[in-house]
This record gives sequence, C-alpha cells and structure tokens, in this order.
Amino acid sequence: MSTNTPAPSGPALGFIESRSIARGIEAGDAMCKRAAVELLMTTIVPRGKYLLMVGGAVADVEQAMQAGLETVGKSLVDHFVIPNAHPQLPAAIKGRVKVAEIEAVGIIETSEVAPAIYAGDAAAKAASVRLIEARNQPGAKGLVVLTGAVGAVRAAVAAGVATVKEGMLVAEVVIPYAHRALLAALIS
Repeated sequence: MSTNTPAPSGPALGFIESRSIARGIEAGDAMCKRAAVELLMTTIVPRGKYLLMVGGAVADVEQAMQAGLETVGKSLVDHFVIPNAHPQLPAAIKGRVKVAEIEAVGIIETSEVAPAIYAGDAAAKAASVRLIEARNQPGAKGLVVLTGAVGAVRAAVAAGVATVKEGMLVAEVVIPYAHRALLAALIS
C-alpha cells in the first residue's frame, strides 16, 4: 500500500539574500515574472546586501525561487522556502510585535538575516510562544526575540537553533524570568 503524502499547498514564503543589490532587484523581477507570487519584502541592508521575500502557494513560491536563484547566481548569501509559514512570522519580520507582558525571553542571534527568519518560524512552530521579532538588525545580523513560559521558550529556542547552518549562530539566550523593565526595551 502506497502512502503518498501530497505536497503542502498552503501559504509559503521564499527568501533570498544577495551580496549584490543589483542582482537582488533583478531576481525580484524574475521571481514575479515566473510565478504568481506576491513580493512581500525588499530591502537593502548594510554591507551592500539585498533581501527579498515572496509569498504565495507552495508550487508558485518554489518556481519563483528557482528563477530568483538562477538570476542571483554567485552573489547568493542564503535562501530558503518555508512551505507553511507560521502565522506570527510575517509580522515579526516587518517589525517588533508589541506584547502586553513577558515571562521568559528567548533570543537567537545569527550572522546573517536569512537563518534568523527561518529559525523564527521553527521556534514558533515548536512551542506556544509569541514572536516579538525575526528580522534583520544593524550590521546585517539576524535576530529572533520571543516570549512565553520558560519551558516553551527553551523548546522554541532549541528548535530555532537546530535550523541554523553551521557557522551562522552568533548566540542563543534564554532569560527564564525576565525583569519587567526589559519589556519596554523589547517593544520600543
């Protein structure tokens, strides 16, 4: 008896980080021309890099990513496709999400942006936590900040770190019972 599991068909995100701004812009154009995707993010980051993210159905995002990767070529820093992105992820990519209170705080810092976004998705899927941010930081680093119960935060950070490629992890921190003053710093 065959157990063919159908490919995911829900909302997907595709992400490319390029060392070349020009190639990144060209890749975004190629991606949108190749498949029915929405261009969700384009940004220039320090050190002359370009980030772009598309969203849509899994098959469309995969086709668009193929076009983007072909176009970016040797200027590729990193890329990924998240077939069924966690619902908290888009807001955490766009900016800091306000939370009313914090208990434990988890932080994952990466040397590049792409691994942080991927880690943020894995962390949110692994445990009942609230993503505060999963995005680029000054210096082109990536940062994931999340909050929740201590055990959930530990599990989420571990799951996020497990997705980070070797050499890309800068730090991982779990603050079990964060001081209330930290809340203002995390959401300002």
